[in-house]
Amino acid sequence: MPIPLLDTLMQSPLIDRTRRNHGLEHATISLLGLRRRVSLAGRSTPNGFYIYGDVDADEIASCADEALRRMRGGERELAIHPHCGTNYVTAGLAAAGAVFIAFLGTRDSRQRLDRLPFAASLATLALIAAQPLGLSLQREVTTSADVRAMQVVEVRVTTGPVRTHFVETVD
Repeated sequence: MPIPLLDTLMQSPLIDRTRRNHGLEHATISLLGLRRRVSLAGRSTPNGFYIYGDVDADEIASCADEALRRMRGGERELAIHPHCGTNYVTAGLAAAGAVFIAFLGTRDSRQRLDRLPFAASLATLALIAAQPLGLSLQREVTTSADVRAMQVVEVRVTTGPVRTHFVETVD
């Protein structure tokens, strides 16, 4: 069931472009991972996305172009990534909520210690439940596979403690 305020927010240009860039970021990182074993992280903005890691800018551009082509061809799942921050935040909040519930009503450290196995069990169940929930939140809220007429303008590289690439996009 659609939520009107959420739908309005999701369609605002700033959020819509960030969600689409987030989906393209995931797809690009997934394709880079298929080409070679490399550890990467990313962050999306309305104007593009950052990729942090030791990889060549031309390879990023090639993967981003391939990702756009494949997403336009219907490969919408490329926008979902198992190592997205959405998954980690969802898991962290679920585990914290479970521990909070487990310790409700305890008054002293002895009671908390007695409930520790229960808290650990609840947190574990929460982490298990959070996995599909995080993927669903990505699919419905934090990313979009609808790249429309998006194009990669350029990939800029900066050097520093961590090699950083900014992939600029336009519609």
